[in-house]
Amino acid sequence: MVKDRKTLILHRLQSTARLTRTALAMRLLGHGFYAGQDAVMLQLAHEDGLSPSILAKRLGVRPPTITKTISRLQTQGFVKKEGSTTDQRQAHIFLTETGNEAIKAIEKSIRKTEKDAMKGFDKKERKAFVKMLSRLEVNLSAAEQLRQTSPDDAHDDDDDSDDE
Repeated sequence: MVKDRKTLILHRLQSTARLTRTALAMRLLGHGFYAGQDAVMLQLAHEDGLSPSILAKRLGVRPPTITKTISRLQTQGFVKKEGSTTDQRQAHIFLTETGNEAIKAIEKSIRKTEKDAMKGFDKKERKAFVKMLSRLEVNLSAAEQLRQTSPDDAHDDDDDSDDE
């Protein structure tokens, strides 16, 4: 028998992630950013001058997606593209002065969204929540690694038992 969708952990996690992303997207739109642009901007703020292929890999998106995002960010004046000094076939993406200033707005939007989402949680609950999310990430990353090395799902455990 299938559990009520509202009690399934993954359903709740996906629903919460969607609501969080929507709330953040609305704030970012107020600053002129579209979906996904914030991730590119923050990655460049962390490490400026990355190539589009490295950006795509780090963000887990396909090259055509990153190309379109970079193009839009260029048009908006947030990033600039420069050829490599060692290989002119290779481009590197840099934040402009406007882009660097916009990072503050992105970070503020993230903080406000997180504050709204975590309203009513005390410090201990927040710490426990972060710990659980980290464990979920580790578990899912390990499962993804296994799938990549063994695509036939030979190691898939199909039992619905809880590990309590």
